[in-house]
Amino acid sequence: MSARILIIEDEEKLRRVMELQLRTAGFDVDQAGAAEEGLRLADSADLIITDLRLPGIDGLQLLSTLRERGLQTPIVVMTAFGSIETAVEAMKAGAVDFLPKPFSLDHLMAVVGKALELRTLRDENRKLREELDHRYQFDNIVGRSPAMREIFATIERVAPTRATVLLAGESGVGKDMIARAIHQHSPRRGHPFVKINCTALPENLMESELFGYEKGAFTGANVSKPGKFEQADTGTVFLDEIGDVPASIQVKLLRVLQEREFERLGSNKIRHIDVRVLAATNVDLRAALEQGTFREDLYYRLNVMPISIPPLRERREDIPFLAEHFVHKLAKDLGSVAQAISEEAIQKLMQYHWPGNVRELENVIERSMVMASQPVLSAADIRLDTAPRAQRPASNSEYSLPDGMTLDEYEQAVIRDALKRANGNKSQAARMLGLTRNALRYRLSQMGMEG
Repeated sequence: MSARILIIEDEEKLRRVMELQLRTAGFDVDQAGAAEEGLRLADSADLIITDLRLPGIDGLQLLSTLRERGLQTPIVVMTAFGSIETAVEAMKAGAVDFLPKPFSLDHLMAVVGKALELRTLRDENRKLREELDHRYQFDNIVGRSPAMREIFATIERVAPTRATVLLAGESGVGKDMIARAIHQHSPRRGHPFVKINCTALPENLMESELFGYEKGAFTGANVSKPGKFEQADTGTVFLDEIGDVPASIQVKLLRVLQEREFERLGSNKIRHIDVRVLAATNVDLRAALEQGTFREDLYYRLNVMPISIPPLRERREDIPFLAEHFVHKLAKDLGSVAQAISEEAIQKLMQYHWPGNVRELENVIERSMVMASQPVLSAADIRLDTAPRAQRPASNSEYSLPDGMTLDEYEQAVIRDALKRANGNKSQAARMLGLTRNALRYRLSQMGMEG
């Protein structure tokens, strides 16, 4: 389908020459001798070329009127040689380019081509934004249970504000998706969303990664580098697994939340930042407060708006909707023969305990669809994780300590063994023990070992 170009020019001879050239090049052309007539034709145009000097409403007023109407059509202005200042004004008012009169037909075609390219890019960007919006709409965070409906209502209330949100829940429940939904439904939606996985950042690099560094701040710092918070300026920072942030960094995070300011590593210059902070944890931060591994003042700064996301086993009524959602989503991506799921298969999913929550459910559906040979997934197609899991004792009476050992001595022996198996890597040892890195450091300090 050829683009439609509107020419607004009071000089009839020039208007007809331009029309002939553009029609010869394969474009559809509308023309108007005055701005008032052009306004009536503007909505159907893919590109508008207008003179700045027009009878009645002039070109600058025309530009202003079109923009007030919300029209995003690219506009090229024509102006007599010597009136470049006016052309610059027009560019500031929203024109994409200008043609100084007199101009050659080759120059006209070059400007038209460039302006239509810009329109294509704008359309593609708008489409991408719409797809992104759709991806994070609430109906894509699937849940019909009362708990999830309450979460959706909370997102709607909290998203338009700049309130700090603390998302709590087990791994795999969808904290990342909910954080993105809050950002996408906020006034910051067109600005950066920067996710920071606090567990993945080594402790000795965390400060420079979060707050950046200046040239010469440490060996190898050959250039200055902005941190994650600077990259997120005017947008949203999502601090995932906030419980793993060491005490030295907690102080700096508190300053960002309270004062909206920080300093790069190796610099005394105070930098101001405008970011909204969302945080997530899969551990009980109140327990960390009692242990002294998490600052109380930072906890209350983060916990302005708490959202607790229940595990999948506590909202089993969501499983059928999630399963159907993942089947439809993955069918296209995987090219699987399976396009639907049977009631028997859903019943099998309902009976499983889902220690990995929604993430595990999606993985199970994907694995089952890859191996399926029929259009509808049956119960036999559902391939659950059958790896053996550690069994808990049947009752408290079966717990026992090694002879001659106190509980503290036994705990210390377990910690030393984990450190030995992790070759001294405290982060890895903490994961083996099911602790946060800070909780392990606290226990090591209680043992008189370096934290």
